[in-house]
Amino acid sequence: MQDEKPGRLVDEGPRIADIDFTGYRMRVPTDRYRSRAYAEREREALWLRVWQVAGRCDDIPEAGDWLEYRLFDQSWIVVRGRDGAIRGFVNACRHRGNAFCQGRGHAARFTCPYHNWSYGLDGKLLAVARPDFDGSLEDFVGAKEDLGLIPMPVATFAGFVFLNPDRDAAPLADFLGEARELLAPYHIEEMIPCGLNVRESIGCNWKVVMDAFQEGYHIQGVHPELVAAMDESRERYRFCGDHSVATAPFGASNLGASSLADQIAAIHGLPATFPAVADCLPRFDELVESCRRPDGTMPPAPEIPLRALLQQAMRESWQAKGLDVGGLTGNQLSDNHFWILFPNLFLTIHAGEGTLIMAFPSEDGDPNRCTWHVQTLQWVPPDRRAALRTPLTTVPEGEHFAYFLALEQDYEQMQHQQRGLRNMAQPFLTLTRQEVRLAHYHASIASWVEGPGAH
Repeated sequence: MQDEKPGRLVDEGPRIADIDFTGYRMRVPTDRYRSRAYAEREREALWLRVWQVAGRCDDIPEAGDWLEYRLFDQSWIVVRGRDGAIRGFVNACRHRGNAFCQGRGHAARFTCPYHNWSYGLDGKLLAVARPDFDGSLEDFVGAKEDLGLIPMPVATFAGFVFLNPDRDAAPLADFLGEARELLAPYHIEEMIPCGLNVRESIGCNWKVVMDAFQEGYHIQGVHPELVAAMDESRERYRFCGDHSVATAPFGASNLGASSLADQIAAIHGLPATFPAVADCLPRFDELVESCRRPDGTMPPAPEIPLRALLQQAMRESWQAKGLDVGGLTGNQLSDNHFWILFPNLFLTIHAGEGTLIMAFPSEDGDPNRCTWHVQTLQWVPPDRRAALRTPLTTVPEGEHFAYFLALEQDYEQMQHQQRGLRNMAQPFLTLTRQEVRLAHYHASIASWVEGPGAH
């Protein structure tokens, strides 16, 4: 039954009119975006303590595949072992601290090029060069068992590899909480980067990126071509600890007064936003045609449940392809769900496809710059994934990747915002009720950086 599916918690979540705002502070201090001192506090209290995405599991599909994850001046290795398990280690040799991995690659073992100490994929010290030169290793530096690579907390969920720089961190499952249950039915672990997979430097604070994708209020000004497709008045919300999700029915009220033909045409226009929807449109048209009366006429538009018919067609289409959509509600099939996995992962998701945006602080700590990573994710049958997987494009400093229209508009606007935020005379941002997720998000940041109870 639909009401047994986890997604019902979002389907039945409160709208803006139902939310009690008395607990929210609707002003955000602007020094959080421009202050090096605040950026340093974020580094120590947030980034070096929180679970964060280091990559995708399919970035390291085979035993011996590894990637480097860098944050500020810190560097770690994430590697798939011979037993299939993914592990994380500090990227530093236990002899003299040499960093021996950069980028990504494949190895049967890790060998430090400085003095040729070598380590297994499980991090254990295997051998040292010239062990006979100074006698027994144990006589001088201790047992080999104590000189393996330093392990780091690593866990996986939804095809993502999470790493926590805090070696005493609570488990990832505890950190994600309810978000795990709500996201699991999408089977994101079976999706691949397909069409867009880009990392690029951008001239704004990392939180400007995260803020931009937590509200639809800016659509009227930045994305006027999307106004007809979005109805923020019917958004529903769910807050899951530091994480949150919002969803709005596609064109719910914007198209309600339109003719049947116009509403059907709008649904046929969906593939511009949801490419996989095109595959279900023939079945959708059949279902609409089945509503025709015995005399050959069509009922009035309000009597034809177009959303339900679209959802049925999508469910049948995905099931025919091989994607298990049995755990998704109808709304999770047809509507975008806008997720924030704290602190820096934004995910627009619906059945079979999504868009991922992550923002990372600048490596040199400059609060006015960050790196963002944009991926479009799509479910394709297993036998086609290798051929269709889009490799990562890293944009050289000073160059720019041309995104699709809406994303290009966001890229430009976020840099305009940062220029304004650098003005020292403006002490705070003022949020509206439509930006309740930003209020929640910044309360979470404050609780990490400034302590419990801070906003």
